[in-house]
Amino acid sequence: MEQQDVERIARAALKELGVFGVEPVVAPIAGQPGCWRIDIRGSQGLKIKCGAGSSAQWVRDQIFEQYLSQH
Repeated sequence: MEQQDVERIARAALKELGVFGVEPVVAPIAGQPGCWRIDIRGSQGLKIKCGAGSSAQWVRDQIFEQYLSQH
């Protein structure tokens, strides 16, 4: 999964969670292929794991689970 895919999914998931006006910052985690850090202003960072065969739903579920556990 490419960075722009994770960014697109993160933006959509945050809208579903009612988080508006915040642009997530997505970056690969060095030394951990398939791992992405999503930084959201006003929140702890999220750590998402996804590989070439991962679905958008899998990424969305991880974002929901981690975001809701923080708020």
